[in-house]
Amino acid sequence: MTETIYSDARRAIDGLLNAERAGLNPVRLMVVGGSSSEMAGGVIGHNSTYELGEALAQAALDAAREGGFDVAFQCCEHLNRALVMERDAAEARGYEIVCVVPQPKAGGSLATAAWRAMRDPVCVMSVSADAGLDVGLTLIGMHLRRVAVPVRLPVDHIGRAPIAAARTRPMLVGGERAKYV
Repeated sequence: MTETIYSDARRAIDGLLNAERAGLNPVRLMVVGGSSSEMAGGVIGHNSTYELGEALAQAALDAAREGGFDVAFQCCEHLNRALVMERDAAEARGYEIVCVVPQPKAGGSLATAAWRAMRDPVCVMSVSADAGLDVGLTLIGMHLRRVAVPVRLPVDHIGRAPIAAARTRPMLVGGERAKYV
């Protein structure tokens, strides 16, 4: 099942990165939230499976390395939805680093796997991402820039978990007499 999670996640991420809509922000930071419980067909928070979290984390990390963008992984509600990311990316953006290390039952399998796979991981309390992938309805919207634009992907599930995705664009301001680029 881990191979399927990895390949479906890569297809979803590739679809998100290649979304063709006018005015979308380039992807410099992507947020990924995921429930390994949902991917396995269980109820979020009750059937955590580290290997499935690891497959999703590795797919996102591989895509980020190949695509030249950073990725942040949302922890579960037990860590107040803090995010795991590389220290240099967090510091470059001025994000406040917090003291916590995710564990499978406090942070979730995805965040724990991401932490273990990164070279210098830290947790931050919030990010402002250009794109997001939500696997299992983990509610990543709080970590996206305004204005989020839903993106339809070539897959609608990763494992048994439904997925949602968004890219962002700059806000349109100025009213009816404004001109936009």
